[in-house]
Amino acid sequence: MSELLGRRAPTSRTGGRAAAPAWAVLAMVCAGQFLVVLDVSVVNVALPSMRSALSLGDGGQQWVVNAYALTFAGFLLLGGRAADLFGRKRTFLVGLGLFTAASLAGGLAQDAWMLVGARAVQGLGAAVLAPTTLSILTTSFPEGSERTRAIGTWTAVGAGGGAAGGLVGGLLTDYLSWRWVLLVNVPVGALVLVGAALCLTESRAERARRLDVPGAVLVTAGVAGLAYGIAQSESYGWASVRSLLPLAAGALLLAAFALVEARTVAPLMPLRLLRVRSVSAANTVLLGCGAATFSTWYFLSLYMQNVLGWSPVRAGVSFLPHTVAIIVGSKLAPRLMGRTDARLVGAAGGVLSAAGLVWQSTLTVHGSFTGTILGPGILTMFGAGLLMTPIAAAATSGVAMGEQGVVSGLLNTSRQLGGALGLTILATAAADRFTTRRTHGADPAHALTSGYGLAFLIAAAFVATATCLIALLPNPTPKRA
Repeated sequence: MSELLGRRAPTSRTGGRAAAPAWAVLAMVCAGQFLVVLDVSVVNVALPSMRSALSLGDGGQQWVVNAYALTFAGFLLLGGRAADLFGRKRTFLVGLGLFTAASLAGGLAQDAWMLVGARAVQGLGAAVLAPTTLSILTTSFPEGSERTRAIGTWTAVGAGGGAAGGLVGGLLTDYLSWRWVLLVNVPVGALVLVGAALCLTESRAERARRLDVPGAVLVTAGVAGLAYGIAQSESYGWASVRSLLPLAAGALLLAAFALVEARTVAPLMPLRLLRVRSVSAANTVLLGCGAATFSTWYFLSLYMQNVLGWSPVRAGVSFLPHTVAIIVGSKLAPRLMGRTDARLVGAAGGVLSAAGLVWQSTLTVHGSFTGTILGPGILTMFGAGLLMTPIAAAATSGVAMGEQGVVSGLLNTSRQLGGALGLTILATAAADRFTTRRTHGADPAHALTSGYGLAFLIAAAFVATATCLIALLPNPTPKRA
């Protein structure tokens, strides 16, 4: 790591200015990624307070989460391609500025529609920012051990942001107000904006500035349609017209997107990338892992508050070991990748994570912190940390510099869509189990616990399936310097 911190990133291609130290570039992109992933989960423990303050119904609570997820997933590919074409530093600053401004608007919201609207714009800013962070990183560090270590740090910080969401949200909600789960982004975002403006140098693909607008419209609308249909199924069921119609529309729009991309001169996402084994396999693995990981924080937060009766701050603090475990796993992965086949590292992480989720599925109404939260949580998140770094390294290895942004956007899209789909499937299964147990006379606490247990067991199956697919990846083990 010392040689990584001591070197300087490449000189700007547009301005010729000497680049900042590598550690400064890494710090800026990791800070941006942390904010983006944090806001996926930070609102979970604040939802009851938001409901009381703004008179949110059940649908309103759902849309505080889904408005962010829909726009985030829908615009990721556009954000990744914009970074390649219009400049990675410029796109980073625009995305972070939009995200920060929307956080301020959400924190000051006086009505439910203002909060939901601000969350949607937040998701748009996140979609521009997230793929740009990985694109800057992969074009600032040469392929090999340096890039792998940098990706390990980026993965650790991003994963830590998701795990820390419950902790941050609980502390801010209990000691300040629900508004601060959004307002906290404002001073942090402002500092990162200043730092990025000073530290990052501009780079872009060596090609004309042409954005595939028809492709951007089709893929955004198609992904949004799928995500909306998935979200609707939680309330109305998979067979409802309210679910099937947007799902069918989304599928048709994505089919039209594929036809446009096959014929356009400068496609938003070159379809030939999907024929690259590292790209297609890595995205499939991330789809399955995202379906499990995002759901873990959601259901544990509900279990600790609805069954164990813990306060938001106690539930949030209980996620701290999860954060530490996933960071340790992410930082250990590059070291192991330098000594053995990276696919073995990823597979070991997948096995540990699946085992942790199976253990988590045994939770009871009288669960303890040590046996029910700490043990399975550390095992699950440590395994997830080991798993993610080899996947990101494999997907971006061998990809042309001018296409790093679109590959990064595709990776984030797979993870987000996996999270949305997985959460819907698991929530539906948990709700069905709850209803069945209540019908047979179980009290609410036991029925809820049974439903959450089933959700964790299905999540383990998702991770186990994704782990089997790691065998399709090429080995991205870095060469020794």
